Amino acid sequence: MVDDGPLEWLALGRGTLDRVALNRRDDAWLDAAWADPGTRVVVVQDGKSLVTYEPSPALVFVPPAQAPDGDRWLLGEDESGTVYFGTSGPLPAIEGTEPAGLRRVGALLGDRDSGLITHVVALEHWHDTHRHCPRCGAGTRVASAGHMRVCPEDGSQHFPRVDPAVIMLVTDDADRILLARGPRWPENRRSILAGFVEPGESLEQAVAREVKEEVGLPVRDVRYLGSQPWPLPQSLMLGFTARTDGDVPLRPDPEEILDAAWYTRDELRAAMDAGDLVAPGPLSIAAQIIMRWYGGDLPNMPPF
Repeated sequence: MVDDGPLEWLALGRGTLDRVALNRRDDAWLDAAWADPGTRVVVVQDGKSLVTYEPSPALVFVPPAQAPDGDRWLLGEDESGTVYFGTSGPLPAIEGTEPAGLRRVGALLGDRDSGLITHVVALEHWHDTHRHCPRCGAGTRVASAGHMRVCPEDGSQHFPRVDPAVIMLVTDDADRILLARGPRWPENRRSILAGFVEPGESLEQAVAREVKEEVGLPVRDVRYLGSQPWPLPQSLMLGFTARTDGDVPLRPDPEEILDAAWYTRDELRAAMDAGDLVAPGPLSIAAQIIMRWYGGDLPNMPPF
C-alpha cells in the first residue's frame, strides 16, 4: 500500500533562508544591506542564472556593485547574516560558469541555492508579466523590495500571482497506480494526474473533480502529501493520494488525456526497463510521489 506520510524531499521546496519579510518596507535597512559588499546578488535573465559545477553544482553570485542596473528584490538572509537579493538583467561574464534554468539544476543544487533560484525565477516572471494595473491599466511600480507592485493612479496593491494545482497518485484495490499521457507529451512519457484548483473549490474537491473529468473515476480517501512551488511559470503543486474502488472502466477525456493505464510495480519496472515508459526526473513532485509508492528510485531515472 502507498505510504501516506509527508514527502521528505522536494527539489524546489528546500529553501533555507529567512525571507525577512518585515524588512521589505524598511528602506534604511534595505539600503544598508545593498551597500554591504558582503551581500550576494542572484542575477536572472529569461529564467536562467549563472551556475558552476565545480566542485559541485552551485549558484554564482555577484556583489551589489557588480549587479546590473534595475529593480532589486530582497530574497532573504542566512544564519550568518548574509543578505541575498535578486535582480533581472544581462548575466555577467564569469569564467567557469554557464546559464542554467530550474529544469536543469533545480534538483542538483543544494538546499539554499535551490530555494534562491526558485524564488528569483518566480519574481522575474511575475514582474515581466504584471507591469500594468488590472483595474485602470496604468503602469505599476515595484514596492516591498520586489514583492508587491503599486498603481500610482488608484493606489491599488498587487502581489505575486500563485496558481494552486493538485497532483494526485490514484491507486485501485490491487494497489496499482494510474498513469496517463497528455496530448502534447512524447509518446513514452507518462505521469500521474494533475489540474488547477477552481474558484470556490477545496483541494480535496479539486482532486475528485480532476480525476472524474480526466479519466471518469470516482475517488475517495484523499490524503495530502506535500507541496512545492513550480514557477514555470507560477504554480504551487499540492500533492495527494486518492483511492478508487471496484473495476470502473477508464474513460479518458480526449482533450486532456491521450491514454491512461494501470500499473503494478513489476509492470512499471518492465515498461521503464524496456524504454516504453520514461521516468520523470527528481525535480518534479510527480516523481517523488511515484517513488513513494514504488519504494525507491525509479528505473533509468534521469538526473534532473
